[in-house]
Order: sequence, then structure tokens, then C-alpha cells
Amino acid sequence: MMKVAKKDVIRLHYTGKIEETGEIFDTTYEDVAKEAGIYSEKGIYGPVSIAVGAGHVIKGLDEALEGLEVGKKHIIKLPPEKAFGKRDPKLIKTFTIGQFRRQGIYPFPGLDVEIETESGKKLKGRVMSVSSGRVRVDFNHPYAGKTVVYEVEILEKIDDPIEKVKALIELRIPRIDFEKVQIEVGENDVKIDFGEQTIDPRTLVLGEILLESDLRFLGYEKIEFKPSVEELLKPPEARIEEEVEEETKEKVKTEEKAEETKEEAEGTTETVKEETTKEEKVEEQKEKPEESEENKG
Repeated sequence: MMKVAKKDVIRLHYTGKIEETGEIFDTTYEDVAKEAGIYSEKGIYGPVSIAVGAGHVIKGLDEALEGLEVGKKHIIKLPPEKAFGKRDPKLIKTFTIGQFRRQGIYPFPGLDVEIETESGKKLKGRVMSVSSGRVRVDFNHPYAGKTVVYEVEILEKIDDPIEKVKALIELRIPRIDFEKVQIEVGENDVKIDFGEQTIDPRTLVLGEILLESDLRFLGYEKIEFKPSVEELLKPPEARIEEEVEEETKEKVKTEEKAEETKEEAEGTTETVKEETTKEEKVEEQKEKPEESEENKG
């Protein structure tokens, strides 16, 4: 019987719902998402790989996975404090209706809004009520104060080091083209060459930052990406200049090598000429005595 431990990389299916209402808010099953009305065309459905304890799922679920049996389905119930937190009355704020209308927003109960504070921080909330020129907005998480139930099926535990890294890449950069990716894993180090990808460089930058954190969590000390975050963040002009410089260096190397080959070839030719001359002289020396005998006759 194989059980899940902290730092294990596992592949699982799950569906999360609110106990009080039965509302499904998250799932890895496409058909369940469609039936629950939460399907997204941009979403990626199917089994998901996570490193247990790395914070890839909400804290309560992350903790509850430890000790569960691989290959079985489990029901996990999380109280509010282990899920999306308890409701905090201090996170319910009151605004004037004018503050919304100046931004072109006409508030009504149930409307999701985003408010920018004086410090520039943006807060997402939901309008609770509109009356007497006042708007009450709740900035608590929509599921704060709710008991959450997860139906989890742990499909497998991944042991192979290369497959572990691939699983985490798939988690952090799901639309990566794996045919162009090369992975090297040592005892304490990991090298990942992403090759020429077509995804947005900013997506790759974020993916590398998160992936480095995941790999360090697993115990790897030296992590190397190609292209690196620094290279991806360089302006296009700087990258072009570097490419031109690299091409120039390669051209110079090729020319130098060609020159060396030419010199070697010329040296070989001279040696052959010298050897030929020596042979001719030897032949001449051999022929001279014969001519002398003939003259005597």
C-alpha cells in the first residue's frame, strides 16, 4: 500500500464543492465543469500534477493529502479556517454611490467590482446592498465562512526524476511544446532547455520563476534555465544585437578555421614537392653511373 508523503509529486483528479449548497466551484473534469456551469474554454482539464506541501492547492487540501492511499478516491472536508478563511466583518466597506458613478459603474446587489485604494492596491469585492446613496461592498472571499468538500482521486505517485520535472513544467507552463524541451537531472541540479517556444516570453518568465521555487522545494540546489529569465526580459533590440554579435563571432571563427586549413594544405603541398624533388635527385644519381659505363664503351 503506497501512501502520499510531503514533497511527493502526484497526479490527481479533484472536484471541490460547498457543503452547505452543493455548489461546485472547481474541478479537473471537463464534463463536470460543463454540467456545473463553470466550464471555461481557456481552462485546461484533465489530471493535474502537484508537489505535496508546495502550495499548489489550498492549504487545507495540501495538508490533508499527506497519508492518503495512492490509487484510491477520498472525501476531504475542510472547515472555513482550512479553506477560504472565516468571514471578517472589517472587510465589509461602505462607499457613496457617486464614487462608483464617477468611474462609470452603476452598482446593484450581486455585482462584482474592483476598487482601487488610495495606496494603489486593487481589491475585488461584491456589492451587498445599494440604498440611500450608500453602497456596501463585501471584500471577503466569496466562499469565506463556508465548509468545503473535496472529492479526490490520487491516480499515481511519480518517482522518476525526469518525469517529476516534466510534471511540474506541465503544471506551471501548461501550453509548453515538450518536443522542444530538453531536461537534465543530477543529484542536486536541474538543467532545462526550453528551445524555441512560441508562447509569450512573459508567460515563460513567470513559469520559470514558479518552477524554480518548486524545484528548490523538492531539494534541488542548482537550477539552470535556457533561455534564462534575464535573457527573456531583455528588450528585443538587445537580443538582436547579441544574435548579430554571436553570428559575427561564428563567422570569424569559420574564416580563421578555413585559413588554418588552407595553410595546412599549402604546407602539405610543399612537403610533397620537397619529397618529389628528393626522389628525382636520387633517380638522377642512379642514372649517371650507367651513362658513364656507356661512354667508356
